[in-house]
Amino acid sequence: MRTTLVSKIKKRKMKNKNPETEQESLYKDLDQMSVKELLTNINTEDKKVPHIIDEQIPKIEKLVKAIVKKMQLGGRLFYIGAGTSGRIGILDASECPPTFGVPHDMIIGIIAGGDTAIRKAVENAEDDTEQAWKDLAKFEISSLDFIIGIAASGNTPYVLGALQKAKEHNIKTGSISCISNGLIAQEADYPIELIVGPEFLTGSTRMKAGTAQKLTLNMISTSVMIKLGKVKGNKMVDMQLSNEKLVKRGIKMIMEELGIEYDLAEELLQKHKSVRAVLLSQTKNMEN
Repeated sequence: MRTTLVSKIKKRKMKNKNPETEQESLYKDLDQMSVKELLTNINTEDKKVPHIIDEQIPKIEKLVKAIVKKMQLGGRLFYIGAGTSGRIGILDASECPPTFGVPHDMIIGIIAGGDTAIRKAVENAEDDTEQAWKDLAKFEISSLDFIIGIAASGNTPYVLGALQKAKEHNIKTGSISCISNGLIAQEADYPIELIVGPEFLTGSTRMKAGTAQKLTLNMISTSVMIKLGKVKGNKMVDMQLSNEKLVKRGIKMIMEELGIEYDLAEELLQKHKSVRAVLLSQTKNMEN
């Protein structure tokens, strides 16, 4: 497989020597701009991102529905990427347990180079076409699970290797990239292509491309969790009460939902340990 992948990647690079993510910035002489000009122009570029995502909502919808279907059967969601893309995936995955009260192994972020690469670049990690599957295999991944490959360039070997091996093992996949017809989009069952165009700082995909990926993952994970019943109304009723701020938020939710005073809401939360448990207990009391 390695020879075939390397060949595909080389052909892709020769065919498209200047992909959208590497195009020259629309702005010249950045080093001569005032701070206000820098901030204004960066913001101008960032404003383009939501409109680009809007065009992809029909495809994102199909991806979310496919993920929900798998997770309702007990499957897990994996994000896999390198560099900025990998870190964004890990960020989204790590925020789901405290926000929605799900297990830490329900949504899993994997980055080329392992945990070290979260803070420091690991040389050549993204160029290994075989390591991604080894990393996934540690989790005993199966056809119940779902993988989303994330790569702004659309051609990252580490991510591409994961998606190809997933196909061999009958595992459904999605992809999030920022170029047209990249290799990972060709391999994924549900490809999302966010063509944000040239970055303000030429080639710096931590900017618009990273923002587009982050917004899209927010949409995916939040929609999936809502469809899995982790939200009531517009409230995070399963959130982990891990600090004072979240405890106070939980008390406020209970006050609003039940129309009761602070002290009683606090007492109920201390007793039942979660907002959902409080609401369920009160519902049962009303029924009885």
